Amino acid sequence: MTARTTARTTKMGMGIVAALLAASVYGVGYWMGHRQAPANADHEAAAQARKPLFYRNPMGLPDTSPTPKKDAMGMDYIPVYAGEQPDEAPGATQQIKISTDKVQKLGVRTEAVQRKVLDRTLRAAGRVELDERRVYTIAAKFEGYIEKLHVNATGQAVRQGQTLFEVYSPELVSAQREYLLANQALKDASADNLPGLQPGMQQLADAGLARLKNWDISPEQLAQIKAAAAGQTRRTLSVSSPVGGVVTEKKAVQGMRFAPGEVLYQVADLSTVWVMAEVFEQDIRWVKTGSRAKVHLSAYPDNVFEGPVTTIYPTLKAETRTVAVRIELSNPGGRLKPGMFAQVELGNATPRDVTLAVPLSAVIDSGTRQIVLVQRGEGRYEPREVRLGVRNDKDVEVLSGVQDGEAVVVSANFLIDAESNLKAAISGFGHAAVGHHAQGKVEAIDAANKELSISHGPVASLHWPGMTMDFKVANEALLQGLQPGSAISFEFVERGPGEWVITAVQPTAHAGH
Repeated sequence: MTARTTARTTKMGMGIVAALLAASVYGVGYWMGHRQAPANADHEAAAQARKPLFYRNPMGLPDTSPTPKKDAMGMDYIPVYAGEQPDEAPGATQQIKISTDKVQKLGVRTEAVQRKVLDRTLRAAGRVELDERRVYTIAAKFEGYIEKLHVNATGQAVRQGQTLFEVYSPELVSAQREYLLANQALKDASADNLPGLQPGMQQLADAGLARLKNWDISPEQLAQIKAAAAGQTRRTLSVSSPVGGVVTEKKAVQGMRFAPGEVLYQVADLSTVWVMAEVFEQDIRWVKTGSRAKVHLSAYPDNVFEGPVTTIYPTLKAETRTVAVRIELSNPGGRLKPGMFAQVELGNATPRDVTLAVPLSAVIDSGTRQIVLVQRGEGRYEPREVRLGVRNDKDVEVLSGVQDGEAVVVSANFLIDAESNLKAAISGFGHAAVGHHAQGKVEAIDAANKELSISHGPVASLHWPGMTMDFKVANEALLQGLQPGSAISFEFVERGPGEWVITAVQPTAHAGH
């Protein structure tokens, strides 16, 4: 074989190899094309399935659009796809979203709204007082002198009918003499058979006896006076206690002169006492006359005294904003001393069957409105304004705002700063760990309103392009050291719809946008 033949043979062989390679490439391409066709079809179907439901405002304002558009600052509205907000639609109530792991870390716990019977036990401070219906004042109805004291100390116990003191009174002596003379004249007229004088003498004797009775001379002493002969008057008479009890006040002193009506003793019957409890005005509707009350005294920690509520006083004490409630207690043995302090438990007489109730811990109270957080799904919560009714120590009646069976958050109130308002509290709950970072340049400072105008670069976490906009600052300290033209790196959060608040500022060498 010559060299030319060899070369021709070699060239033909290379052509055949090239043809074979081309056929192989074509076959592989044909096979891969058919292999990828279904995948491309699936991709197109998935793209169609992820067609946006609507477009939301990029600044977080409650503004949506069914078609793509730009806001006043030239920013594109952000598409919202199916599955991202399954329970929300344009115009629906804004929901708070937190991740599942953060729900566990925060210890968020929910309970169902349900029907309950609200009964309540009120606790109030009280004091033991005298039963005013069993306090007696002892005063003479005539003028006289105290000859001898038989009860001479405050706090001394006395029996009904016991002699308190002996008194000398010229009026008493004169009244006795007049009665005895009239009585003797009546006897003489009867003995001498003078019927014309008897009616007059009888009237004089009856008038003298009535005068002595009106001065509270005891029946025993009147009997002694009647039995005495004419001219045998008693110089002194005794004054007795009309009731049994304890002397709470004594003004009588041996030898003193007293005038008619002057108080000499005060005697109180302590077999029954009052406990006066002070109930705040917002709780008074829970108290009914006839309901039972429990009274605790530090003097007797092992005993509980019970009695009925007998009176709810008709006036309010303006200084303490309380209403006095009276409880009557029997006091055998005099263990309850007037002046003792007491702790009173008042149970409402008619428990109220409410429509719906939630635990007290579920309510966030701003002072002007009340809100609960309703669970709308895993990690999603909806703030609801509610109208509340009566409450007890654990639950509160909900008149409107929630439905039976809905789950409300009952253990996330610790997220609310005591110094923040309700709006910041709810926003902080939803954005507890969401912060955005940007770099920019300070354009203007409004110290009076705590605002910064910043020309910043793109914010990837919010899909924002670079722009100039106004920000609030969390506190005035963040403005220190800043001036127009300062290059800064800053962090900000959304405190409310469209309200962006700077929480940290760091000067940089140059603006990063």
